Amino acid sequence: MLRRKAGELLKKSPNDVVILSAVRSPITRAFKGGFKDLYPEEILMPVMQAAVQRANIEPGQVNDVLIGNVLAELGFAKTGRMALNAAGFPNSTTFHTVNRQCSSSLQAITHVSHSILAGQIDVGLAGGVESMSRNYATRGIPVDVSATMKESPVKDARDCLMPMLQTSENVASRYGISRREQDEFAAESQRRASEAQKAGRFNSEIVPIRARHVSEGIDEITYQIVERDEGVRHGATVEKLSTLKPVLENGFSTAGNSSQISDGASSTVLARRSWADAHGLKPIARFAGTQIAGCSPDEMGIGPIFAIRNLYKYLGIENKDVDLVEMNEAFASQSIYCLRELGIDMSKTNCNGGAIALGHPVGATGARQTATLLAELQRQDKEVGIVSMCASTGMGVASLFIRE
Repeated sequence: MLRRKAGELLKKSPNDVVILSAVRSPITRAFKGGFKDLYPEEILMPVMQAAVQRANIEPGQVNDVLIGNVLAELGFAKTGRMALNAAGFPNSTTFHTVNRQCSSSLQAITHVSHSILAGQIDVGLAGGVESMSRNYATRGIPVDVSATMKESPVKDARDCLMPMLQTSENVASRYGISRREQDEFAAESQRRASEAQKAGRFNSEIVPIRARHVSEGIDEITYQIVERDEGVRHGATVEKLSTLKPVLENGFSTAGNSSQISDGASSTVLARRSWADAHGLKPIARFAGTQIAGCSPDEMGIGPIFAIRNLYKYLGIENKDVDLVEMNEAFASQSIYCLRELGIDMSKTNCNGGAIALGHPVGATGARQTATLLAELQRQDKEVGIVSMCASTGMGVASLFIRE
């Protein structure tokens, strides 16, 4: 594996993969929020359009599009292409989709970056989308799985079907993460998100969406502009969170210290630096690399520990070289343990809150985190940032970005 010293990361090359834009939709509450009556392709289409507009390029200049998705009908292969064409992209812009669970859109960014580095394309759009309103109720739990696998003598094979909440409880019990610690972590996520939302820090990354709203019991359709994340609980406190009942009996994970079931989309435009320079475009950041690591399925939340360690080794850097971290808050339990084991300072992690406060539209989250990271690097005038998350079945993914 190629290893680079920290200082060499800052050197620019014509073959660098640079980011021209990174945007997202607001994140809304599943089943009852602003996007409950939209299909995933309807949420994604305006976000892809905005990504191209903010990159100051034409749709036809995008060679290929890769969108992460976990739960959608038809695997999102056909409906995603429909959204692309409806958004004004020509037939020459190709489309495909990827599913690496919660890291799907970060994987999309990685794959598109690798295509650029390999010389296959010059410009790509990567992102993700999820309508958990439409698909989570029927697809959140596997219902049609081979009995041979479900009854496998290999525990790790059977554990791939373990509910995510149980993996959270496993992490909490095995590594001594108390209910109080989890509620404190969740309250801090909400406090940061509340402060950021009130200060307008998310405005530059959010694309307002015109959403259809169907009133129950009334044959009437209205439309509204959704422009703010809906999951932020202003005034949330540890005391209030401590009153919530655990989802599993004798457990610690609650609706207040776990990520929210959500709807949303995200898009990032990437290009070869030489192509961007030739077209007079100023990048906002560059992609430096991704590392992926596996762990036991029954404690899948600890995956970022191994992915980030691999990333540090791959790039030849340490904690001190990283300015900001966006760590997906699947559950407070695993977030606390990952940060503790890695020795990452909470003061530079999820500065504007995470998925506990903002929500977790699974296929879209990685590129959502990327948009949030790049905006915060700009706001704080910092340079180096990491996006990381755990993924179902026992994986961690981590990518490093450098602000230009």
